[in-house]
Amino acid sequence: MKFGIPVYPGSNCDKDIGWVIEKVLGEEVKYLWHKEKSISDIDCIIVPGGFSYGDYLRAGAMAKLSPISEAIYEFAEKGGLVMGICNGFQILLEMGLLPGAMMPNKNLSFVCKFVHLKVENNEIPFTSLYSKEEVINIPIAHAEGNYTCTPETLKNIEKNGQVVVRYCSPEGIVSDEFNPNGSLNNIAGICNKRGNVFGLMPHPERASEAVLGSTDGFRMFKSIVETALKA
Repeated sequence: MKFGIPVYPGSNCDKDIGWVIEKVLGEEVKYLWHKEKSISDIDCIIVPGGFSYGDYLRAGAMAKLSPISEAIYEFAEKGGLVMGICNGFQILLEMGLLPGAMMPNKNLSFVCKFVHLKVENNEIPFTSLYSKEEVINIPIAHAEGNYTCTPETLKNIEKNGQVVVRYCSPEGIVSDEFNPNGSLNNIAGICNKRGNVFGLMPHPERASEAVLGSTDGFRMFKSIVETALKA
């Protein structure tokens, strides 16, 4: 299986994801420069974290205008698998592939730490190897991870099962106490209605090897491969 990883000026997690895909998962990687206008021979795109274009205007706002982003949009609209991590999630929101927007963290500070997540939806290609309501341990590292949307949108994504992971306690309790950034309903990651586009603020690539302190994130990447094998 071949994974495409777009690289924008300011991306800094592209090689981290590439390492996990190639060295840990054992699959092929192709890096896609932001000026490329088309995507071919790719099975899944993972938009990496970092600070694309220096986060000018707001995180992801300029990256959505890149030629590669237009190609990613078309790829997703045709049913291609697209995952956005941290800044990648912000980019997917700005592109309109996912509903809602990001605001600065409620404490107005950069937050970098391990958090617990409850898996709410394990029926999409990115989470199929998890159990529903399983609690996993994955790190975050962001200043603008405060997910927001209109009341109507929030109602719809909850109703449709588009909330994939939520911030929670080690025991799976979802409350403000365990919300690191102020996100509505403790939302850490969402998908589109079709389930082929998924964005989350935590970094699964930083929890894919035991030496990093957790391997809970690895199954997100493994789930993608397992889904493709069953197709």
